[in-house]
Amino acid sequence: MNLQNLFSEIEKVDGEIFDRLAHVSRRGLFSSLTKKTIAAAAPAIMASALTKSYGQSSSLPQGVKDVLNFALALEYLEFNFYNYGRNLSMIPVNYRPAFELIRQHEEVHVRLLKTVLGADAIPMPKFDFSAKGTFTDTFTNFATFSAIAQTFEDTGVRAYKGQAGNLQAAPAILQVALQIHATEAAHAANVRYMRGQKGWITGGTAALQGLPSVVDASYKGEENTVQAGVDLAAALAGDSRITPAMVMQAFDEPLDKPTILGIVAPFFA
Repeated sequence: MNLQNLFSEIEKVDGEIFDRLAHVSRRGLFSSLTKKTIAAAAPAIMASALTKSYGQSSSLPQGVKDVLNFALALEYLEFNFYNYGRNLSMIPVNYRPAFELIRQHEEVHVRLLKTVLGADAIPMPKFDFSAKGTFTDTFTNFATFSAIAQTFEDTGVRAYKGQAGNLQAAPAILQVALQIHATEAAHAANVRYMRGQKGWITGGTAALQGLPSVVDASYKGEENTVQAGVDLAAALAGDSRITPAMVMQAFDEPLDKPTILGIVAPFFA
């Protein structure tokens, strides 16, 4: 879960979150950050914004704490996945720097959320990276490891898409979130390229991504060709250069929270 998801989820339980954060925009908290520094600075930005909005961690509304702990559980999952696998010999040497970078990002996210939550942070849960026996060689077979990584990353990008509209009331936060999202999407594309896939999703099944059908839920709906009420596949049918698959590839579809929970649940022991 990234910064945009967090603020969107918090808004559901605290409708005044963006009023609380209004001072952040007015003071131009984000204006001095460049594209090169934004990804590294984002955790500090969020911690600062929440601290200024609510004061001490103990004053966070319970609903907000629940949202942040949900995010922390997901960050624990991703960090531990990459942390356990990063030094194993099954990862090709030329791919290790990329996975190490992703691991570092997840570690920063975990530290951020624990700092914001303080004593209210949930403890590290136990994980089952076999997904209840679905994957028997997660950390001995790079093909399996990278397939799970791709599923995590693709799912995260789609989760973000579902929250974009919820930040229209806070342009400064939206700008930062979009910059972070660009980096997250690059991670997803990078993992896909390492697996010999195209950098974008095509169609609504896992098989079309070179993945087993057990992770179909991560790709359901990606076969959609209707955008803003227009069936683009039909509208462009007369252009031989454009196929229905290209229309699917041109747009990521959102994933809702229940779907995300259903996808990751098997990885928790």
